[in-house]
Amino acid sequence: MNQSSHDARAPLKTSYAAGLAPDSVHSQRGARAPSDAFVSVGQVFEHLPLTIEHLKSCLALFFVLVIEAWEMMIIVYTSPLISKDFKLGPVAIGNLIGAIFVGMGIGSIIWGPISEKLGRKKSIIYSMVLYGVVSTLSAFSPDYSTLYALRLASGVVAAGMLVVTFPYFEELLPVRSRGPFTVYLAAGWPIGMLVALGATVWLMPMGWRWVIGASSAAALWALVVAFWVPESPYWLAAAGREEEARAAIARLSRGATVVPPQQRLHVESVTRSMWRDLFSGRMLVVTLLQVTINFTFAWGYWGLQTWLPTLLQQRGLSLPQSYGFIAFSALCMIPGYMTASYLTGKLGRKKVMIAYVALSAVAGYAFANTQTIGGLYASNFALAFFSLGAWGVWDTWVGEMYPTRTRTIGYSWAIFAQRLANIAAPITIGMLVAGGSSFNLTTTFINLFMVATVLLALLLPETEGKDLA
Repeated sequence: MNQSSHDARAPLKTSYAAGLAPDSVHSQRGARAPSDAFVSVGQVFEHLPLTIEHLKSCLALFFVLVIEAWEMMIIVYTSPLISKDFKLGPVAIGNLIGAIFVGMGIGSIIWGPISEKLGRKKSIIYSMVLYGVVSTLSAFSPDYSTLYALRLASGVVAAGMLVVTFPYFEELLPVRSRGPFTVYLAAGWPIGMLVALGATVWLMPMGWRWVIGASSAAALWALVVAFWVPESPYWLAAAGREEEARAAIARLSRGATVVPPQQRLHVESVTRSMWRDLFSGRMLVVTLLQVTINFTFAWGYWGLQTWLPTLLQQRGLSLPQSYGFIAFSALCMIPGYMTASYLTGKLGRKKVMIAYVALSAVAGYAFANTQTIGGLYASNFALAFFSLGAWGVWDTWVGEMYPTRTRTIGYSWAIFAQRLANIAAPITIGMLVAGGSSFNLTTTFINLFMVATVLLALLLPETEGKDLA
């Protein structure tokens, strides 16, 4: 990942560019390298062709993210129904919304090491199956306390999907496709929001239990992951399972790239323990910065989203009108992802992330201060467009900052910081709403966290075009 190691591999990159096989890889028409050569998995992926196998894997993992968003938002959209059923106030609802994020905060620290031990694929499958079981049980909760406990538990088991999906996705793609495709992966978030909203509106007459129960059935998508997605060659090589890593590379390339048995695949080694590598040397600064950015960015986004129906009602919109506004907001996110995907390959992660978050802050200020419904819609379009485009780039950027053996551990800390914000923001905003805080004051307070995100992102290194180590 560092520049010196990147430069040291330059001769091998030149041989690729010349159309020759690398030191330890040969194509069906290329020359064979010396039998004692080593090659990094990152080098192999520099010129791996993009095939239908990648697209199948991308589709499978894209819908994992759709399901994650669906499950996180379903409690937000059903909260008015739950509040009426259990006779809850704003603070209790804020705590309930935060329950799944408390669980995800705990689970994010657990699932990082699990993923390094069991692999990316098994971790996602186990996480989805366990979530389906626990979430189904929550639909039968007899009271608030039981529902809270089960939503918290569902967060613990669902965190595996959230921690693993982005690193796993990046480890399956050729270097040149990694940035744009991973930003497109993040577009699963608004799709999941729309699915959650649609399920809520469709099943609302039957009650919130049916809404949550139906969403739990999405865990069956684990079967698609099992059949369509190979294990990460990076993880397999790091685990010493080189034969399986070669097979995964051959599968992804549909036989166009072959690593012969006498060649050794390797990834950047961990010099101490995974935890110590994460919090020492040059990685300490990266880890502290990305964790802080994840907290401020998540607060700035989630603090608004969780209370958007209530805040919009303060502006005179009915609950059905608020749902329509949220659906419009989700649709606005999609072109934001598309433009960010294009620009990150042209300008790099850092420039696009900083520009989009800065423009989100401007849009957030306009959203807080506009006095008309038309202005509310226009500023919200800009806010959704830029903030979610920035999230797509950020999710890509975080995974690229770490070597294979600490990638999901590093990403787990990113998710942990996000979950802390997800827990704190709904509760804090709920207290502000309960205390009579105005729409303007509440949204301005939320928006300050976006400004902090821009300032912190200036300090991180660019990763566009670099191999995964």
